[in-house]
Amino acid sequence: MRTINFLQTLTLAIAIVLVAGCSTTQRNTQSSRTAVEQLLLSEAVKRSFPNEPGEFLLIPRGASVAINTVGMTPDQAFLQQVLAGWLGQRGYLVQKDGKDATHRVDVVVEALGTELSGTFMGMPPVQSQFIPFSLPELALYKSQYQTGYAKFRLNVFGLPAGNFLGSTSAFLGDAYYNDYTVLFMLSHTFTDLPSVPERGSFNRKPASPRGENKAE
Repeated sequence: MRTINFLQTLTLAIAIVLVAGCSTTQRNTQSSRTAVEQLLLSEAVKRSFPNEPGEFLLIPRGASVAINTVGMTPDQAFLQQVLAGWLGQRGYLVQKDGKDATHRVDVVVEALGTELSGTFMGMPPVQSQFIPFSLPELALYKSQYQTGYAKFRLNVFGLPAGNFLGSTSAFLGDAYYNDYTVLFMLSHTFTDLPSVPERGSFNRKPASPRGENKAE
């Protein structure tokens, strides 16, 4: 009887060690933002622009334009460069220093960032002083929802007098990336991003350009 109890205890201990060792290590980023976060932001910004600026801007095509940006996030510099490219593609002359500009566009950034939320059902990671190893996270169900969001408006002024010509309605854009895990290991991703990085090494296809750099 003692031999059976000892074998049962030994089997249980080995099983615990194996379960503790069967975990997946994933470090989301080595930089300030993950690639997915950057893609969510950039895609939200791109989607906020209409195809034609006529109903938004009271500026004739071919006019020289200077751009200023104000907001509460350092990402506004990226937004300014995307706006400059969008205006340039539609016939406006974007001036770097604004010395020869006939109009000034002030970009008021109301929101530019990502939101993260999620749901978890299972056992969270456990670390104890009484056992020499830690137990990994065991997720019966886990979901993580990431959303990139951009909202801004443009104030237009005439130069050199600086007379106010008008404000646009809000430019709005968003993008999402959702992760789901069921029964510890079964995972799936839903996203409206055109391309996302693939994690892991098995059956992984190398990233390839998809013609995103073509002018509209």
